[in-house]
Amino acid sequence: MTGATFYCSCVNWPREDVSAAGGLCDMINHARMISRRTFLANVEPDSYRELETDLGYARNSRSGLSMARDWAVSYHKSKLHGETVYYIRHSAIEYVFAK
Repeated sequence: MTGATFYCSCVNWPREDVSAAGGLCDMINHARMISRRTFLANVEPDSYRELETDLGYARNSRSGLSMARDWAVSYHKSKLHGETVYYIRHSAIEYVFAK
């Protein structure tokens, strides 16, 4: 396994790490937006697909709304306690992938 796997969403983030130095808030504040292609190149496909399914997205746009076609989803790269992480912002919730 070389890519990042799903770690946690901001909704379930450990309370003591939300405002801690290098924690969730710092990760969000220092993030940069990346392309979907870059995001997918850096995360484990199975981990990503599981989240995509859990969020109710169709595998392809002929079967319904796919994550790739959802204008409200954005992809980001940042640091969490000094380690590079990638995350999806979906409906104002961050879904973080880490190694």
